Amino acid sequence: MSNPHRFLGFGFAAADLLLEVRLDGRIGFALGAGEAVLGVADTALTNRSWRSLIDPADHPMVDALLAGLGDGARVGPVVVGVEGGQNRFATLTAIRLPQNQGAISCALSRANAPRGVGLHDREAFEARACELLAGASQELELAFVQLEGLSDPQARDARQLEALVAGALRAQAYLGEAPTAVGPGRYALVRGRDEATGDMADRLGRVLADLGVPGITPQAAALPLTGAVRPRQAAQALRFALNQVVRDGLSRPLPVDLAEALARAMRAALGKTGALGAAIRRRRFSLAFQPVVALADSRLHHHEVLVRFGSDGSPFPAIRLAEEMDLIEALDGAVLEETLAVLEREPGLVLAVNVSGRSIMSDAYVSRALGLLRERPWAQGRLMFELTESAAIEDLAVADRHVQALRAAGCEVCLDDFGAGAASLAYLQQLTLDLVKIDGRYIRDLQHGGREATFVRHLVNMCGELKVRTLAEMVETPEAEDAVRRAGVDYAQGWLYGRASEAPLDEATIAGSRLREVRRPKFRA
Repeated sequence: MSNPHRFLGFGFAAADLLLEVRLDGRIGFALGAGEAVLGVADTALTNRSWRSLIDPADHPMVDALLAGLGDGARVGPVVVGVEGGQNRFATLTAIRLPQNQGAISCALSRANAPRGVGLHDREAFEARACELLAGASQELELAFVQLEGLSDPQARDARQLEALVAGALRAQAYLGEAPTAVGPGRYALVRGRDEATGDMADRLGRVLADLGVPGITPQAAALPLTGAVRPRQAAQALRFALNQVVRDGLSRPLPVDLAEALARAMRAALGKTGALGAAIRRRRFSLAFQPVVALADSRLHHHEVLVRFGSDGSPFPAIRLAEEMDLIEALDGAVLEETLAVLEREPGLVLAVNVSGRSIMSDAYVSRALGLLRERPWAQGRLMFELTESAAIEDLAVADRHVQALRAAGCEVCLDDFGAGAASLAYLQQLTLDLVKIDGRYIRDLQHGGREATFVRHLVNMCGELKVRTLAEMVETPEAEDAVRRAGVDYAQGWLYGRASEAPLDEATIAGSRLREVRRPKFRA
């Protein structure tokens, strides 16, 4: 006789596929479009482990999701990858009914949008949070969680512990989206406002204990993602809240909504804008140079020019502020002039200067650049422009017209961080370029094969057909160099050849840096 509670469990959602997962993690019942959702007929799902159907990258999240599911509780939907189905995703919602002998009823539907796994870096998290906010069907909040005393009594390595914690946090997040770190043991995630933040923190502590990390009492606070702000303003407000928690932890109250966060952000920015504008006008910045080598012969090809403000570490906060307060064109112009001065002093150099999406859209910036080049004909073939995706290009036709003007003046143009932004493919399709720099997130794991290797290989092939050369960043080991060379990439940049330095490096220094890495002993467990 059929279990009536099974069908009651399935009544909570309309879905393409309904599964019942037993206490042993195996499927006891399946009904629906198994082939369409998971690539397996529903009749063949019985007694399969759920782990054999879900992408291993999502196992930590699903473990945490099921561990935190009390009697009568419902979780989801979250987006999961389907095992063995490249670029196939599904939404998963689950409920545990007390009358169903501990079995968990799961509803799955096909999903088009991919999800973030592990931990996002800050920039990717901010961008994804804005996307979620724009398309959400419910009210969201930016939640911050402090995990004091986080340690691993089972002595797993750091990467395993990070995957476990990230999975537990994703299980609390909207659509299972990846969180980001905002300090030691401190994380941010986007979640629905249908549950009190404190209740989420309590459940997170129980889940971590069930997964082998006991003794954690999470502390949590949240910024409601409400208030009338435009998309660009939302990004500024989110960034203000993230920076506050990075700086002060959870010791200070968060803004009551996005509008208050934006107001605070603008007050803080106005105080910094005057100082940054003065630094640009008075050239109170320095240039740093990182080498790029040709993989065909391991010879120096050019240096990328990076800007530094004092000794405050990363230049990205200053660059981001310049973009937000409409100073980026002035900064790009100042860096261009200083770069040309270096080229004039050192005739053998080839340098690539960064230009933001906003500057490449500006008639004034491009006219200024072309004027400087006309006055310096010796810069032809020695100056390159590297187009960053830090600010979206609003009109690709205008941008391409400006790119072609720079190319006609004898300068190659490279698209930076391909794959980091949603618009990368559109840029490659509509801009005529000389080089594409592949985002470092794909290079780090390239040597291990998998999806990153497939992506890079197909990108290199596509660029080859378009007569566009490729450059891999974040090449830090001989193994990574070998992987990008085998993938057909033309150039490489990274610590293997040298870090950014105050002066351009010569061939001998670059060769010495690479030789030290090749000779470095490899320790294996």
